[in-house]
Amino acid sequence: MRITKLLPSQRIQGRWLCHLEDGTILRVTENEVACFGLYSGMELTEELREQLAEAVRRGEVKEKALRLLSGRPMSRKELVDKLTARPRDKEKEPIPEELAEEAADRLEELGYLNDAEYARTVARHYAAKGYGERKLRDELWKRGVPREYWDQALEEVQDPTDAMDAFIRRKLMGRTADRETLGKLSAALARRGYRWEDIRAALSRYGETFEDESI
Repeated sequence: MRITKLLPSQRIQGRWLCHLEDGTILRVTENEVACFGLYSGMELTEELREQLAEAVRRGEVKEKALRLLSGRPMSRKELVDKLTARPRDKEKEPIPEELAEEAADRLEELGYLNDAEYARTVARHYAAKGYGERKLRDELWKRGVPREYWDQALEEVQDPTDAMDAFIRRKLMGRTADRETLGKLSAALARRGYRWEDIRAALSRYGETFEDESI
């Protein structure tokens, strides 16, 4: 198979269009042009063409991974799951997990993908919104963050006391807290993911001291 034309892309810097005599156009990078020694008129053996096509495929997967990460930070598992998801266009083949994992490895090496930092980002985000530890753990689990990063991320978030006090004051709006009101506050704080021992300590600052979880 002969390369009939090798032209730089007019739209994407660093991209080259490799035209083959069967009408196929391979979108290659400068790195692939250099590594394979591509030039117009070059004859590609079937083996070399397969190697070039595989290199192009790997490059496309890495580019897609970068686009996904530019949209929002995510865990390695989220990235791999998105890369390997079945395309909406049923005629397209899904990305093999091997290529997705390879792309994730490379992005980790470059520092674009970091589960430990992502765990801290998630924990800070939900703590700042007034959620408790249980909610933070739920969010880390849903995002596929490895458990080995959870404790450190949770240790770095601010003490829940201020957030809980702000929530209680906002709900009370200056009113005296009777037992029924505190019971409702307890349930609301529990739904926000706070631990019972933290809820009990917070409510004791506004009313009675509770010895059980029956409120």
